[in-house]
Amino acid sequence: MSVKIEDRPIEQVREQVIDQLIYNYSHGEISAEAFERRLDSAMDTTDNTALLGLVEDLTLHADTQYTAQKQTQFAPNYSAQQGENENLTLKSILGSSERSGQWVVPKDIYIQNYMGSIVLDFTDAIFTHQHVTIHVSCYFGSEEIYVPEHVNVVSKMFCIMGSFENKTASLNKRQGPTIQIEGRTVLGSVEVKVKRTIKEKFISFANDLKAQLGVNNK
Repeated sequence: MSVKIEDRPIEQVREQVIDQLIYNYSHGEISAEAFERRLDSAMDTTDNTALLGLVEDLTLHADTQYTAQKQTQFAPNYSAQQGENENLTLKSILGSSERSGQWVVPKDIYIQNYMGSIVLDFTDAIFTHQHVTIHVSCYFGSEEIYVPEHVNVVSKMFCIMGSFENKTASLNKRQGPTIQIEGRTVLGSVEVKVKRTIKEKFISFANDLKAQLGVNNK
């Protein structure tokens, strides 16, 4: 006997509904306007029955090919390759420092920021470890950390007249790596966020699928 809909985990139902919306949109079953409207509702709704109501008139269901393409698009960028060093240090004293692009993420990253600014961008980075630790020392400075939507972020920051904000997306991240951020900020700020919202990522993925299928917009 299947589990009653109201007793199923909300994020599991949400993922199923969003998959069905993307699949039907990419096959031309609903318009772009309807897709975005329903996607907004799917991301905001906290009721399982209401979630399923968003796709009750859609007959197509995601297949194995869709699942494989989604896995490629949203899965962590892992590699068995090991970097030359198992740690990275970024320093900024009255200046700025940035690490971005495609780079191999070490196990430990040390940030030393004194009245400067630092950008640490994991968007296109290659993860070789399931657990990564960022050690922060931020005094009168600012730091921006960009992470992909599949990455878990755990904070153990100690703030003294400073701030720490985690603006990453709430998704099912069971397969993603975990970044632990620890240390202190004094009269400074540390912000963790994604470059593209998860809605933008879903729409981009759906449009890519639609283009592959050669489906014309309705």
